Amino acid sequence: ALLAVDPGISVSVIYNGLNQASQAPVSPRDLAAFQARFGLGEGYVLAVGHLEARKNYPRLVDAMAALHSRGLTPSLVIIGNDSGEREVVESHVRAAGLAGRVHLLSGLSDQEVRCAYAACGLFVFPSTYEGFGIPILEAMAAGRPMVLSDIDVFREITQQQGVYFPPTDADAMADAMAQVLSSITEQDRIVGYGATRINDFSYRSLAEQVKVLYESKN
Repeated sequence: ALLAVDPGISVSVIYNGLNQASQAPVSPRDLAAFQARFGLGEGYVLAVGHLEARKNYPRLVDAMAALHSRGLTPSLVIIGNDSGEREVVESHVRAAGLAGRVHLLSGLSDQEVRCAYAACGLFVFPSTYEGFGIPILEAMAAGRPMVLSDIDVFREITQQQGVYFPPTDADAMADAMAQVLSSITEQDRIVGYGATRINDFSYRSLAEQVKVLYESKN
């Protein structure tokens, strides 16, 4: 069956949200246990999302290699289950000479993911395509600085207030990471913006938007 849509119809958008009650700060004990389990320190670059082609992780690995060549040497942690790209990513890691500096973690609990955000120095979202971007909200809730692919949905979520890079350019990705990692001022700006912006994605805020929209149509 075909669905006919009037091209002149008015469309209203209400975003996905994040249950902020589930994003409570992790305890020092839980954080230490997480780091010990996976052999992680602090200040690493974090990416969150299943290992699939659109997540662009091979290029992120290339960007990390470029970053290391500039004297900035954080580890990279990628959290996500394998959706067909793990071998490709691992091959890139070996080719880039980053074995032992890139950690691919899967099957983590929600608590462990929160710990991963808490210990990272920078969150990066290198996708070539996304319908939304829940990890951006998670990074905001965790109070972490971030750099993002220059795609429309990410600019919309962050209201043009982020640091962006073309997802097809590993050197530009490295530039963006270096820009934020090297500037406490820039980190504070991004974190401060996120602390305010995240409130727009609370369930209470989204419920109010649905209520207002419903009442406007009736």
